[in-house]
Amino acid sequence: MLTHKQIWAAIDALAARYGMSPSGLARKSGLDATTFNPSKRTAEDGKKRWPSTESVSKVLAATGASLDEFVSLIIPKGKQNGPRTVPVIGLAQAGGRGFFDDAGFPAGSGWSHVKLPLADDEGDFALEVSGDSMLPLYRAGDILVLSPSSQVRKGDRVVVKTKGGEVMAKVLAKKTGKKIELASLNPAYPPRSFDASEIDWMARIVWVKQ
Repeated sequence: MLTHKQIWAAIDALAARYGMSPSGLARKSGLDATTFNPSKRTAEDGKKRWPSTESVSKVLAATGASLDEFVSLIIPKGKQNGPRTVPVIGLAQAGGRGFFDDAGFPAGSGWSHVKLPLADDEGDFALEVSGDSMLPLYRAGDILVLSPSSQVRKGDRVVVKTKGGEVMAKVLAKKTGKKIELASLNPAYPPRSFDASEIDWMARIVWVKQ
């Protein structure tokens, strides 16, 4: 049986295969740029949203990909459990421009790669920790694997990038349509509060290589 995650992973993989971000693929397909954003994949009530057959048809027409090619990207989850290579950059670098698209997926150049035993989504990427702001949980040199497409809930450990270029790993304490409150992993650092409009992207930490 096809799953929600498999279908969206196939769209992300198709975008990457043809050198585009998910939002770039949406634009090229004549759709709104946010159509394939992670935030559009789950409704506010938690109900999963599936891409329409019309959207998939437009994607295939825009890329020139065949239906067989798209189906081949819908890999059963059981075959995704082996080692996989994901892009990784330093946490300090992540604040710069050009590394992410407007949906928080890796883009551009400057990424190195690391092989990890677990990575569920094609859009997963990794950041290498620097400094002491994440002690005692994460030390300098640890690799945090992030999933931009995973739904984020209160209590999740997340990495947040502000529109001002600040990148931080925190615990999501509260999220509303207007405010995001973050608790610090290190008690020596104060909690942070932001207007939702100040946030560039937020991704859940799904795995750590220490």
